[in-house]
Amino acid sequence: MTSPRRRPGLAIAVWLAGSAAAAVVAIRANYVADLSAFLPAAPTAEQAVLLDQLKNGAASKLVMIGIAGGGDSAAAAAARAEASKRLAQVLRNDRRFTSVNNGDTSAYGDAGRYVFAHRYALSPAVDAARFSVDGLRAAIDETVALLGTPAGSLLKPILYRDPTGETARIAEMLTPANAPRSDGGVWVSRTQPRAVLVAVTAADGGDLDGQQAALAAIRAAFAAVASPSPAPATPPSLQLELSGAGSFGVASRERIKTEVERLAMFGSGLIVVLLLLAFASLRSLAIALLPVATGVLAGIAAVSLAFGQVHGMTLGFGTTLIGEAVDYAIYYLIQARGGHGAAERWLHGSWPTVRLGLFTSLIGFAALVFAGFPGLAQLGVFSIAGLAAAAATTRFVFPILAPAGAPGVGLRRQLGRAMGAAAARLPRLRVWVLALTAAAVAALVLLPSPWRGELSSLSPIDAASLALDASLRADVGAADAGTMVAVSAADEAGALAGAEAVGTRLDALVRDGSLVGYDSPARFLPSPAMQSARRAALPDAATLTSRLAAAAEGGPIAAGRMKEFVADVDAARTLPPVARAALAGTPLAAAVDALLLPGDGARPWRALVNLQGGENGIDSGKVRAAIAGVPEARIVAVKPELDAIYARFLRQAGWQAGLGALAILALLAWHLRSARRLLVVALPVAAATLIVLAALAISGTALGILHLVGLLLTVAIGSNYALFFDHLREQGDSDAADNSDTLASLLLANTTTVVSFALLAVSSIPVLRAIGEVVAPGALLCLLLSAALIPARVRPAPHGKIALPREPT
Repeated sequence: MTSPRRRPGLAIAVWLAGSAAAAVVAIRANYVADLSAFLPAAPTAEQAVLLDQLKNGAASKLVMIGIAGGGDSAAAAAARAEASKRLAQVLRNDRRFTSVNNGDTSAYGDAGRYVFAHRYALSPAVDAARFSVDGLRAAIDETVALLGTPAGSLLKPILYRDPTGETARIAEMLTPANAPRSDGGVWVSRTQPRAVLVAVTAADGGDLDGQQAALAAIRAAFAAVASPSPAPATPPSLQLELSGAGSFGVASRERIKTEVERLAMFGSGLIVVLLLLAFASLRSLAIALLPVATGVLAGIAAVSLAFGQVHGMTLGFGTTLIGEAVDYAIYYLIQARGGHGAAERWLHGSWPTVRLGLFTSLIGFAALVFAGFPGLAQLGVFSIAGLAAAAATTRFVFPILAPAGAPGVGLRRQLGRAMGAAAARLPRLRVWVLALTAAAVAALVLLPSPWRGELSSLSPIDAASLALDASLRADVGAADAGTMVAVSAADEAGALAGAEAVGTRLDALVRDGSLVGYDSPARFLPSPAMQSARRAALPDAATLTSRLAAAAEGGPIAAGRMKEFVADVDAARTLPPVARAALAGTPLAAAVDALLLPGDGARPWRALVNLQGGENGIDSGKVRAAIAGVPEARIVAVKPELDAIYARFLRQAGWQAGLGALAILALLAWHLRSARRLLVVALPVAAATLIVLAALAISGTALGILHLVGLLLTVAIGSNYALFFDHLREQGDSDAADNSDTLASLLLANTTTVVSFALLAVSSIPVLRAIGEVVAPGALLCLLLSAALIPARVRPAPHGKIALPREPT
């Protein structure tokens, strides 16, 4: 083997250059935290609808705003209403928002005039029968009857221009079944003293920087609204409440960042203390931390270059690299202790074992790269790059920086004695260990499968935030995760026509009570074919005048007073169709954008029809049967589809992990070249994994994808311990001091690993907690079971050291 000191300058230069380049990439990387990274890359057609909504849909841009506080008095309600109007006015002038709605229609005068001018293209009541003599008579009577209702004040000024009440029909159509309650001219909560608003951001939900800027703008505007001024001001007791997908994304990113920083600080601090006690040398401590820093930088840089962004969960996972990367430093600094030639002896004696453990880790994490999920692939790439960089730093840089290992003694003797004593006594418990393993297998077979984690388990959003979201969503009538019908088409016109066909069939379900209602983009923007049919149903001026005279005879309105109506109908016959672009700036635009998703080269146009079920929910089978004749229409039940996404996620990751385990066994078999040794090395790692799994299953823990990642990491770490015990067993009566140092290094490496992951196990972020609660006990068990199941006799060594001679066979 080439001496590590022949060209020390080149090795150091390459390491420094690589670390610097990785640091530059890491600093400039784009960090994200949206959960869409943990959704499948090749979903089904139904799941594709959900992904579009999560990444680009209007639901991802929705911000629900509450103005609470002040009490139940009339003065407080008026103050909240005034604050709502002023806040909406400020936000409507902000380009970061495409629409702001709070129930105040005073700002939509132009939009109302546009809708009125195109009422015959937009009204669902327009057909040939409506403009017959009987149809005109019935429509006029119905409109006159509405004059005595609360809507009468709005209808009276336009009665003679719109005697058939098309404006009223459009207003009825645009009012959702679960419309917010209005008071004081603004939307208010039905259950508590709160004014509510809905804003739609210009930034996509996945653009967390844009979402953060929009949320900051809302807070700044509210602060200005709530501050005292010469004019009547909002009482300072009012509070701002915000929720929505963007708000969750921003909060998740901040929480992950804060938690990762806290864990990194505490984890690094504890490991520094442990290493300092073990080495009693500041220089050795500094050197030991180099593989960790190199590995984290290399992992972030690799993910950024491969994916264009780094997910916050990946960065959080990076803190776990501290626990394993520092192991390489510990193995070298303790085992390579000695005088001249110590580094070469370590490279010949211990490096092959460390290298084999590295390869098993890389194979295990390679399974994640091909799992088909971007977020999981990021974890795999990060781990592979990080561990490879940490091991390379130990192999090529440490022999130069610390050719004789760690100079200090510290607690190494005590660690060696403790591990030696354990190695001498634990084999006596071999039968009990095997019995416990068998019991774990039986528990896993007999108990219900613990692999039932949900996609929501990946989210760090707390229960209070979810409760606020549900409350605001109920107040504003926003569609919750439920059931929708998606219609795909090659263009906008086809998607709208499909939505109209679906709506015709759903109307029957509304009439029989199966549905409360539904929201369709075709209600706000009819298809060109529908608009043409409605224009064709309008009679010319002469025909309408004749029919109107007959219909008005003996009625409440004389035909002569409806000349403007005749002129408007005649003009509507030649108006151009209402196009999507013409709705910009109107309340209809946000409604259309929420339900009509533009297509591109990779995906079709999609119209979404949101269903509103009653107390008994939605009968998906009944809906599916109703829309069966509509081409490219499919029902999408959001919760079942999300569950299916996660189940597929977990199933595919499980297969990948299984293939990775087989590859690891193949590598060990090739290296060990002995079925007996292969069984000896694999048994303690397998037993530890099974015991941890059984313990989690018995405790009722719902296992998910991150627990699987934790198991992979447990196997990667634990295989190192088993290989070193096998190495000690095979080498027989070697130097006692070397054996003692090897045992000390194993115990110290295990302690730093367990401490690192124990911190994750108490994290408030579910993703990190899932990894920690698997790896912390798993790594400890791997060490103890390796000592128990790979037996060796222990004899005292000179100077209080422990030697491990080979057990006779």
